[in-house]
Amino acid sequence: MNASQPEQPAQPESLSPADIVLDVQRATSLSSLPGDQDLVRWAAAAVGAHRAEAEISLRIVDEEESQALNSQYRGKHKPTNVLSFPADIPEELGLPLLGDLVICAQVVAREAEQQHKALSAHWAHMVVHGTLHLLGYDHIEDDEAEIMENLETRILAGLGFSDPYQPVEDTTFEPARTARADNTINGTDE
Repeated sequence: MNASQPEQPAQPESLSPADIVLDVQRATSLSSLPGDQDLVRWAAAAVGAHRAEAEISLRIVDEEESQALNSQYRGKHKPTNVLSFPADIPEELGLPLLGDLVICAQVVAREAEQQHKALSAHWAHMVVHGTLHLLGYDHIEDDEAEIMENLETRILAGLGFSDPYQPVEDTTFEPARTARADNTINGTDE
């Protein structure tokens, strides 16, 4: 664990939706998106015992915007599922702003289909995953990845979702209508 990564809480507790402000911007052509209530619930579960309150901006985008941001900030010239931009505010100011998340709707839909996961479960995973990045968690090193993945799995289980890192057999899965098979991306943070 690096010095900037927060200590892992023993049992993350969920904040009530009133403890988190989530500014949702929908800049996508897809219409099948989670509602604000679910997005807030998932982000609040990830914030859990880390903070008493939090503010996050969540922008849901199409592949073109995701690719442009991924190229500009990560040097990767393809769309990705989630990008996290932590706020750079001194802790002593005590401001609740965590940062910004950008989630690509088409990539999330395509990954859910490829991984045989319910679309809502994959959306929940991306919101939790991105929010944990805003809190300082990372998965570059193996030990960091294990801590973050275990925490994600516990948070998602508390929300009623299966382990996101295990293949899911879901016979009720409905593939996203706009998913394209010619541009596959697996996992998170591709």
